[in-house]
Amino acid sequence: MPRLLVVHHSPTASLTALSEAVLAGSRDDAIEGVEVVVRPALEATAEDVLAADGYLLGTSANFGYMSGALKHFFDSVFLQVGGALDASGAGVPSDPAGTGRRPYGLWVHGRYDVTGAVRSVQSIVGALGWRQAAPVLEVLGEVGEADREAAYELGGTLAALLADVD
Repeated sequence: MPRLLVVHHSPTASLTALSEAVLAGSRDDAIEGVEVVVRPALEATAEDVLAADGYLLGTSANFGYMSGALKHFFDSVFLQVGGALDASGAGVPSDPAGTGRRPYGLWVHGRYDVTGAVRSVQSIVGALGWRQAAPVLEVLGEVGEADREAAYELGGTLAALLADVD
């Protein structure tokens, strides 16, 4: 059965609301045959990543960057899941035997700007060779009903994509 790994850092009510909506979408009754595994960013492991067929990532935008928790997750798993570094220490395209080409989706919440957070996540997943399977959900300020609906759609999109693969 395909497995969707949801790795998130949800320390605020706004991020919790988005995370809950993403999870609800990924578990929509119309989507069958996908196991959804949820891990807080500080608890997710390389084994979780290697066992998954796709990923949903959620983070706050903190000082123009992803949350420290999500960065810790990437730092902890990067080389073990197929990431590689060049001589300067920069990420290079993934080892094809790793997790390259697996689909991912991303949601980011911030008060004023999420640009740096989105860019930082995309640079790392790009080095892993993951492929973006849905538009990034960027939410600024208070989370409204339209944001929750978009989060639900993001979760459902990734789960449905994996359901079609099996």
